Amino acid sequence: MLLEFKVSNYRSIGEEQTISLIPAPKQKDHLSNIITKGRYQALNAISLYGPNGGGKTNILKAMSLLDRLVHTSARTSSTTRLPYDPFLLREGWEEKPTGFEISFVIDENRYRYGLAFTASEIKKEWLFRKSAGREVNLFEREGEIIDVSSGYNGSKKIIDAAIEATRTNALFLSTCDALNIEEAKIIMQWFQHFSMIDGLNTEFEEIQTVALWEDNAYREKIRQYLASLSLNITDVDVTTNEFEASELAEGMPQRFKSQLAKTLNGQQHYTVFAKHRIYDKDTLPTDKTYTWEWEDRESSGAKKAFQLSGPILWALANGGVLIIDEIEAKLHPIMTLNTIDVFLNKESNPNNAQLIFATHDTNLLSYSNLRRDQICFAEKNKWESTEIYALSDFVYFGAINGTFKSEKERPDTDKEKRYFEGRYGAIPALGNFQKIIRNSQWQSEEH
Repeated sequence: MLLEFKVSNYRSIGEEQTISLIPAPKQKDHLSNIITKGRYQALNAISLYGPNGGGKTNILKAMSLLDRLVHTSARTSSTTRLPYDPFLLREGWEEKPTGFEISFVIDENRYRYGLAFTASEIKKEWLFRKSAGREVNLFEREGEIIDVSSGYNGSKKIIDAAIEATRTNALFLSTCDALNIEEAKIIMQWFQHFSMIDGLNTEFEEIQTVALWEDNAYREKIRQYLASLSLNITDVDVTTNEFEASELAEGMPQRFKSQLAKTLNGQQHYTVFAKHRIYDKDTLPTDKTYTWEWEDRESSGAKKAFQLSGPILWALANGGVLIIDEIEAKLHPIMTLNTIDVFLNKESNPNNAQLIFATHDTNLLSYSNLRRDQICFAEKNKWESTEIYALSDFVYFGAINGTFKSEKERPDTDKEKRYFEGRYGAIPALGNFQKIIRNSQWQSEEH
């Protein structure tokens, strides 16, 4: 269960920003959106709104980058450069380290793991665990000095070997996992349930969906999920075949065809099919069906729905954290709403999976069951650095019956209308395009 993620000095993000899934206090709406593990609570979804260029994607990219660093760090060479991409619009920040910190719950324990890095080295790294009592320091790293406490579960001999083996550009946590240190393995298993999707480019997600199709239980769930989206598809099927050179385009130059055939020889490829009902002359449904290749005749939205079905259902089945940028791209608003609802509904999300998504779909502000603390905004401040805030943070000050009072945003407020009115910020500040056009016409007439 994810609680918080913090990032600083990364791309458009200067000072530290936090995505928090910890429920805001004194909010009674949609209590079913709160999930519980032991003594800890978290939200089952977070939405992120903001203008183009406001930094929404960079927040999500930072989360994905931390996941990638944790998984690949121990396998890189000593000369590998770290993916350092700092904030560049403030003097001196191109020399400051990028910082990530993530807090999450495994069983009854809350972990807090973080790091700070430049292009060449890990500057700092830390891991804390909180059980029944106070938070315990498991290890802290400052440059090449790594201090490990007795509370870190694992063989002291192997932990000492991990300290010795950790390169300046590699994570100690990842090195510990590579050496099978117990607590590091537990944390790495949690990160296995952490994935990000670019909603504009979901073609690669189809591979996971097809892989899950081989499991009969997942196959039926994928069929049920697609049926719930009302795509007018009677059934879906996937076939897997070995590559044959005859499938290559006839117009391809022979030398390229030979090289490609040699490369692909023996490999398998898959084809997705959609089955549709045939209607009689009086437009009544018959028992006959017509099957065609999904890629050839289905809409972009239907293709995306199939591609996302695997990652979504895997997250729901395993209680994972799914991050989707531009979730609404190519989808009808009702399909987007349905995608979010499966995470908000305890019946369809019994394992407490969590969804974090960026969107421009303001319909969700009116029609989804998102709480105020599940609606976040990203916009740039006066020095063009991304800042994040939640709707639950809003406080209105004013005189009520002659008394000066403060009031939080009400849950029944028309949030979509207020967002368009600019009350929450995080909207584009557009110029006067009509004036630009008029000026251009006037200049052309002069010449």
